[in-house]
Amino acid sequence: MPPPAPISAPSATEDAVRVHARERFTEAAFDLFSREGFGGVTLDSIAAAVGVTKGSLCWHFASKKELIVETCAYYYRNWQRDAFSEMAKVRSPKEQLRRVLRMSVERCLFDERNRVFTTELFALAVHDREIRAGWAQFYDSVRELFAGLVTAAGKAGEFHSENPVESVNWMLAAIEGFKQRAVFEPEICNAAHRDHIVGHLMEMVSGIPSTSHGENS
Repeated sequence: MPPPAPISAPSATEDAVRVHARERFTEAAFDLFSREGFGGVTLDSIAAAVGVTKGSLCWHFASKKELIVETCAYYYRNWQRDAFSEMAKVRSPKEQLRRVLRMSVERCLFDERNRVFTTELFALAVHDREIRAGWAQFYDSVRELFAGLVTAAGKAGEFHSENPVESVNWMLAAIEGFKQRAVFEPEICNAAHRDHIVGHLMEMVSGIPSTSHGENS
């Protein structure tokens, strides 16, 4: 009997197709989770949204939990990508801070899909250790980025914060508070409130009035 043929490694094309398929499933799942909540979405509905069979979906994701974890990573990557994109537009640490804050307010508060998804995620994290650990890791990276910008702004003489990490913690808590308000007061999610919110957040970390009020650049 001849020896079995060796199993060849997946080609670059096959890997690209697999990655693209996972991205399509992840984006569809994120959209459904954001509109219907984690409890209201099934693997069947996600597969239907992509236009494939449930079996095709399960070939990439063994369970709904695995897909939830992937959508969390998808959200984290998008936030970090956009944050660094905003920072690359200017050199001033204070202006970088303001831009990332404004992006965060628009993404976390005014973008209803992101706001609903993260609110759902918080509720799920209460009882799910893996989800909670993933969010905590992301939250730590966000805090580190903001604290680094506050520290850099201090070194540049743009403002002074006695304790950058503590001031950033209060600022992040305020963002979460605004997110909860938006559930019951969606009218706060407009451009005028955005500039007002960003201004107050800047004051929390800098101790001085922000010049962002009314700016739309």
